[in-house]
Amino acid sequence: MGRYTLMRLGIFAGCLVVVWGLVYSGIAPRGLGDSNYMWVVLLSLLISAPISFVVLRKERDRASAQVVARVDRMKANLESNRSQEDETADDAARHGAQGQTS
Repeated sequence: MGRYTLMRLGIFAGCLVVVWGLVYSGIAPRGLGDSNYMWVVLLSLLISAPISFVVLRKERDRASAQVVARVDRMKANLESNRSQEDETADDAARHGAQGQTS
């Protein structure tokens, strides 16, 4: 997941540099008043999102598979712990019942 995040940040940084260059060279429009920095960042986000969606598809699928595997492993561990607790409670109930009947 970290690799995907770093790749996504890299695409955003590249878009930020390109948009900044386009805005300051006059090819792309400037923001109103003091909002120019915000305009450059928002435009970079808008451009980098679809690029990331297309370019990082395989990496996103790989990260998703890792997350699913981790969640499945955690569910299995929780279920294993629950069954152990149930067995322990059953054993304690049996031993308690045997002690009372003796």
